[in-house]
Amino acid sequence: MKKSQHFYIAVILLVTALVLAACGGSDSEGSSGGSGSTDSSDKQVFNMIETAEIPTGDPALATDAASFIVFGQTMEGLYVLDENDTPIPAIADGEPEISEDGKVYTFKLREDAKWSNGDPVTAHDFVYAWRRAIDPDTGSEYAYMFSGIIENATEVMNGEKDPEELSVEAKEDYTLEVTLEQPVEYLNSLLAFGTYLPLNEEFVEEKGSDFGTNSENMLANGPFELTEWNGSGLTWKYVKNDQYWDNENVSLDEVNVQVSKEPSTAVNLFNTDEADRTAALSSEYARQYKDDENASTFKEGSSWYLKFNQERGGEETPLANENIRKALAMAFDKESFTETVLANGSVPSDGYVPEGLAKNPETDQDFREESGDLISYDPEQAKEYWEKGLEELGVEELQLDFLSDDTENAKTTSEYFQNQLETNLEGLSIKLTNVPFKVRLQTTTDQDYDIVMHGWGPDYLDPMTFLDLYVTDGTNNNTGYSSEEYDQLIDDAKVKYANDPEKRWEAMLEAEKLLVQEDTVIAPVYQRGRVVLIKSYVKGLEEHLFGPDYTLKNVTIEK
Repeated sequence: MKKSQHFYIAVILLVTALVLAACGGSDSEGSSGGSGSTDSSDKQVFNMIETAEIPTGDPALATDAASFIVFGQTMEGLYVLDENDTPIPAIADGEPEISEDGKVYTFKLREDAKWSNGDPVTAHDFVYAWRRAIDPDTGSEYAYMFSGIIENATEVMNGEKDPEELSVEAKEDYTLEVTLEQPVEYLNSLLAFGTYLPLNEEFVEEKGSDFGTNSENMLANGPFELTEWNGSGLTWKYVKNDQYWDNENVSLDEVNVQVSKEPSTAVNLFNTDEADRTAALSSEYARQYKDDENASTFKEGSSWYLKFNQERGGEETPLANENIRKALAMAFDKESFTETVLANGSVPSDGYVPEGLAKNPETDQDFREESGDLISYDPEQAKEYWEKGLEELGVEELQLDFLSDDTENAKTTSEYFQNQLETNLEGLSIKLTNVPFKVRLQTTTDQDYDIVMHGWGPDYLDPMTFLDLYVTDGTNNNTGYSSEEYDQLIDDAKVKYANDPEKRWEAMLEAEKLLVQEDTVIAPVYQRGRVVLIKSYVKGLEEHLFGPDYTLKNVTIEK
């Protein structure tokens, strides 16, 4: 995030989405006379509601679902996702030539692709973007997605080689050669992800540190251009990109997006025809509208869990104690939470990797089913772990902070966990900290928290998109967790067993068990579902399991 991601608590409830959504469409914001309206020129306008601001417009710096949703509308890489989440060629002109050893891919690029300023999209744009992403000076948290994939990426990230030594080369303007560390069976879906998007070097270098900070400092090569985003505001637009190579098949002229953190406001905008689609509904409205003709339910590929920070400000936290972590992980009722708080189609989960993401290459069994229940609600067992942990720490009580977003639903979620944990663990006091989405992301990255409700959506169709987050010093680890055994399992799955699908699968199963059941770095809560309201005259909206939550290219307004 798929995605992640494609990905909160609050948003979990509301839209639960790692990040998501927007509303559009009042006349004051430039819509053409109302929801799904057309003006005298038959202008197609779509008005949407989102629940989170856009943190960044720079694909190398993005880590959240809200930003990747923007890229899904405004940019294209070698591949994009179709309506079935199958990666299909986009800037790539057909499928690549692959060497006999499965390591060298040669892509021919379509010669009619252009940036919104009229410049051609060339192989040089991919080379520049990928080198920039893995350059340590860029500070990309998603640079790890190149590690172990593109030859020399790891060495560049570690400062052992220069970015120019990354094994990606523009053989000609429209021929891109990519050399892998070893064969990668999920490469096509990886190449559809936002961090692998191309960038126009001249434009990015001209903008410098301003690149991606607002819509004036962004360039599109996809169906739409982002406009009227000032870098921090709660409204923006997508307008049809006339330079897009396939613009004849794009029907929408304009999409108005408005962030609404209050569920009641979002529903009111929909019911008064000022919005054509809401973001995910909160539990209250999901129950109320689940049988409505405008309601649409979608099961996502995102996993939601409590994340425990073991190191804060250079010092160990009480959560460095394994028994404390296990106690917390077993002290809340997941089923009650999904049924009474979310009530939106989300399902409780006792594992990390979500259902439906990947299947055993030999038996076709789903990863979640095969891995099984790793840690479940058990208040009695939680109490035993808690008492043992307190004894080991030499204390009788603990105060921990619980970090989440500042939406209405996030606050409700926080209060639920505060009640569950304090009720089931004697001597525990939970302090709630609710902040704007962008602040929560940064606070988590800075490891300035104790417990945070975190969501992750898949970035490609493989369990590794979840599992490699928690390697030692991983840029999305942010917990202080370090395990040589875990690191080795991930490395084996990526390298040693790259050509042995069954052994690779077994290594990933073992890694999830170690992460959740044995070391309890995180505490699984649920796999997200969402209920949205969408007008019946809106056709062609595609929702995705990974990558951007949705794409608008094929949407039409048919009134």
